[in-house]
Amino acid sequence: MRRLLNPLIAPDVFDFWASKVNSTWSWERPLARIVARRPEAHGAVTLVLQPNRHFAGFVPGQHINVTAEIDGVRVTRSYSPTNIPAADRRVELTVKQIDGGRMSTHLIGHTQVGDVLELGPAFGEMTWPEAADGRWLLLAAGSGITPMMSLVRAWAAACMPGELTLVYTARTQAELCFAAELRELAAREPRFHLHLLLTRESDAFAGAPYTERGGRLDADWLQQRVPELAAHTVYACGPAGFVDSARQIAGNRAARFHAEAFTPPALVDDVAGTVRVELRASGRTLELPAGQSLLAALEAQGVHPAHGCRMGICNTCACGKLSGTTQDLNTGDRDAEPNSALRICVNRACSDLTLDL
Repeated sequence: MRRLLNPLIAPDVFDFWASKVNSTWSWERPLARIVARRPEAHGAVTLVLQPNRHFAGFVPGQHINVTAEIDGVRVTRSYSPTNIPAADRRVELTVKQIDGGRMSTHLIGHTQVGDVLELGPAFGEMTWPEAADGRWLLLAAGSGITPMMSLVRAWAAACMPGELTLVYTARTQAELCFAAELRELAAREPRFHLHLLLTRESDAFAGAPYTERGGRLDADWLQQRVPELAAHTVYACGPAGFVDSARQIAGNRAARFHAEAFTPPALVDDVAGTVRVELRASGRTLELPAGQSLLAALEAQGVHPAHGCRMGICNTCACGKLSGTTQDLNTGDRDAEPNSALRICVNRACSDLTLDL
């Protein structure tokens, strides 16, 4: 029936009138109503969402693009569910206030129970494999705890084999999310090892069932706590600086290392000047700074391409690169291949470019 009606239905018109009856009814858009809110830590709130039937669900460790209308403008940002999939299909998103963050300020300070958000499909590869045996080390900082919490909860609920170690860095005790639950899990489960690092508090605690101390993640400390790192698979998530540090400390020593950063890559400081970027589809040509991500540079010129995570993971911002050379800001790799796909959130221009935008 749906296939028969598709040519006859204008989804936007259907959504407009359907929303008058039920705010989450839509022809095809995944929408979700906020059904509960609860404080999670200082500056962090968990939103419980009830999605409509168009949302396909998620796997622990993945991310979801969330869209809200803020001051008449659609804003999209990426968040990770912190719960595990359940029969009620609810999604829990723990949002941390980001200084100057439009979406985090809106979700924490302005949304209420009953409000509706738009969801994108889940994405990301930092998930449990089918056989999650062996030893696992999760390194999280700040908002990077959100996908890790879903992984920890899935590990505990499924009684997965092997050992799991979580190193979680926050600025203060008050900013630790899920602290009571994590400590309780460490107390009852001898295969779960918890280490909490506080970068702005010097008071330290050491002892079973977990350790807590002031300071940052460093190689010597990690060697003492996880001496057999070569036998571990490591997942790291947090701000770009933390992920870079984790990669340097553990990337070459672990059996396998996978990382995702919650902040855009840094500018390339040693690159000056501008490049000529032709936007073929829209018929515009712009002069953009060479040391900045193409997404940020385009936004500064008033161009707003579709985007989501701003981390190079979801591919929402990917467009065709018809000609020119670009550099991946995460890896440093350069690409001069024409007629290729380009993620503009994590690439800068090294030469004049032609993009299919």
